[in-house]
Amino acid sequence: MSAILTGRLLVATPALLDPNFARTVVLVLDHDDDGTVGVVLNRPTELPLATGLPGWERIAGDPPVVFSGGPVAPGSAICLGRTRPATHVEGFRSVAGRLGLLDPERDIDELARGVEVARVCSGYAGWGPDQLEDEIAEGSWFVVTMVDADLGDTDPTTLWRRVLRRQPAPLSWASLHPVDVTLN
Repeated sequence: MSAILTGRLLVATPALLDPNFARTVVLVLDHDDDGTVGVVLNRPTELPLATGLPGWERIAGDPPVVFSGGPVAPGSAICLGRTRPATHVEGFRSVAGRLGLLDPERDIDELARGVEVARVCSGYAGWGPDQLEDEIAEGSWFVVTMVDADLGDTDPTTLWRRVLRRQPAPLSWASLHPVDVTLN
């Protein structure tokens, strides 16, 4: 199962109430026998991207802010990008096709020539060996395919609902689940 999850989305099920992951959409960056690393795509912060990585706001999708990528190593920067078709970008490591990791030390002008959109995440999500598989089996995560638009989504706060809505039934029905069922 080592690479099966790499490049896929983990969508928190309504049953996942952990505040770190409730209603999150996580892009799996690496999944192997040592564990799993991913970043949350739908938790923008108030920190302008220009504050943390000046110049990156030029290639960032809206909103041009730092995203909270997960609870592990919250001070670290993980830079994601989608390259232009048929373009080679130095400092890019593919995760799934044109979607991958960007080297934050690369010259921003150089990156801008080959990158359509970027996101910068502070921190990441991490699971030990077999931990994520156990969470999937217990019903905490749906595993779905990512589409290019997910990375530069201009309304990341509604990404959870929209990713679920585009799935076939009965998975799409989860998009209608209220945040608080007691108010239903």
